[in-house]
Amino acid sequence: MYDYDLLVVGSANADLVIGVERRPGAGETVLGSDLAVHPGGKGANQAVAAARLGARTALLARVGDDDHGRLLLDSQREAGVDTVGVLVGGAPTGVALITVDPSGDNSIVVSPGANGRLTPQDVSAAACLFQGSRVVSAQLEIPLETVIEVVRNLAPGSRFVLNPSPPRPLPSEVLAACDPLIVNEHEAKVILGGSAVGDAPEDWARILLAKGPRSVVVTLGAEGALVASAQGVERVPSVKVAAVDTTGAGDAFTAALAWRLGAGESLAEAAAYAARVGAVTVTKEGAQASFPTAAEVAEL
Repeated sequence: MYDYDLLVVGSANADLVIGVERRPGAGETVLGSDLAVHPGGKGANQAVAAARLGARTALLARVGDDDHGRLLLDSQREAGVDTVGVLVGGAPTGVALITVDPSGDNSIVVSPGANGRLTPQDVSAAACLFQGSRVVSAQLEIPLETVIEVVRNLAPGSRFVLNPSPPRPLPSEVLAACDPLIVNEHEAKVILGGSAVGDAPEDWARILLAKGPRSVVVTLGAEGALVASAQGVERVPSVKVAAVDTTGAGDAFTAALAWRLGAGESLAEAAAYAARVGAVTVTKEGAQASFPTAAEVAEL
């Protein structure tokens, strides 16, 4: 019996958002809206999304001993995430500085802060969390060597899900553990690197599979997604909704997919459910505030 349906290992940021009429040029000052502070970071987002759906979820991350760190811990606990694995101190909490213009375009500067201090040693020290988790999910807003250590600490029979964002080339040890590797078009092309790729997502998926993952999911925005494994390639249709804000939709998709895979669904079934979760997410503003409950997904 596993203690957790999902263990998320990843980043936790405070998102500091200011609306501006236009983004400043070099040496220029512009006035903006009141500052809004939201809990964010891909790891923290995934943990909240899974817990809202009803998954027994734990988060392994690092935050600073500061107000932003307390904001992130409060948001996790409010969603029902077990924060026993959240380490405090070592650096200020990671921060994303975001300016948004009237068209919705944004500019973002990220200070990784404590996220960059989540070490392989921290992963090794949390061995009991790995032993008690059915599925482990990670991203790349923490050091790559830490993600490698995550792979090395997986319990026998558990499943590893990776969304390589922000994308970078991955070592074969990490690729071989992915089941699935979840990428969008941009992430797929970065990981494929010099490999010859066509315009069809099916081609990207097949070439990615040849690099070692046990399965691959390619997200295609409004066109849905496709799943690929040794059993073949299959399209998963999108769910048509009136999108308001796409922030956090990818994190919600990954969390939902990981949870449903752990519950025994096939890759295509889990991706179809995750697509519905992502669709509900984009109908509301914000990231964590927009993540749905299972009941809201069922109503779609």
